[in-house]
Amino acid sequence: MGEAALRILVTGASRGIGREIAQQLLDSGHNVAVTARSQDDLEDLVTGYSNSMVIVADSTQPKSAEEAVSKVVNQWNGLDVLIINAGDGSAAPIEKTTDEIWDKSIAINLTAPFHYLRAAVPTMKNGKFGRVVVIASTAGLEGEPNVSAYTAAKHGVIGLVRSSAAELAKHGITVNAVCPSYVDTPMTQRSLQAAALRTGKTFDEVKAALLSKIPGGRFLSVDEVAKAAISFIALPDQTGQTQIVKGD
Repeated sequence: MGEAALRILVTGASRGIGREIAQQLLDSGHNVAVTARSQDDLEDLVTGYSNSMVIVADSTQPKSAEEAVSKVVNQWNGLDVLIINAGDGSAAPIEKTTDEIWDKSIAINLTAPFHYLRAAVPTMKNGKFGRVVVIASTAGLEGEPNVSAYTAAKHGVIGLVRSSAAELAKHGITVNAVCPSYVDTPMTQRSLQAAALRTGKTFDEVKAALLSKIPGGRFLSVDEVAKAAISFIALPDQTGQTQIVKGD
C-alpha cells in the first residue's frame, strides 16, 4: 500500500468482517473512519488510535452515506478508499419471503452500497485516485435455496461493481468485490439459529449440515476476508473483479 497514510471509510465496522478490516488498517497507520449504528462498539474499536473517526449512522437511511463521506472529506480533505461492508440477510422460503424481508435486504445490501459509491465518486475523481471494495458474497455469483432476497441483492451489487468499475477506471478509481462463502460472524450464527427454528433441527445439526457442504468443512475467519479486501488497495490495474474466498 505504500508508506503514505490513506484516508479510508469502512461501513459496517462495529463487528465481524468490517471491524477486522478497520482494525488491520488502523494498525497499519492509515486514517480510518468507521461507521455503523452502534456508537459503543465503534468507540471501543478506535480506542487508542488518533488516526480514527467515528461516524454513527444507519446505512439504510437515504442521506447517511452522503453525510458520512462529507464528514471524512471535511476532516481529512479527501477520501482515498471506501470499503463497503455493511450487510445483512434473512432466510425464508420464497413463498414466505415477505415484502419486509425483501425490502430490507435490498436496502442494506444493494441500495446502501450504491449510495456510498455515489457519494464517494466526486472526491475520488477530484483526487484522480480511488479504491472501492465491496464485501459481497458467493451468493452474488450463484444461487442458494431459502435466501432469494439476499441472493438477489448480492447479485445486484456485483452488477453495480462491474458497471462502476468500467465507468470509473479512466479516473484512476478501481471498484472490486470480495465474495466470501460462509464466515464465522454474528450474522452467520443468526442464520443458523433461524434455520434451526424453521426446520425443527438443533443448532448443531444445522451447523453440521452446512459445514458438510463448504469446501474445507469450515467457516472462513474474518481475518481471511479482511486480508482479501485490503489487498485490492494496492492493485491499481485490477478493477471489476469478484474475488471468491473459500475455506479450501
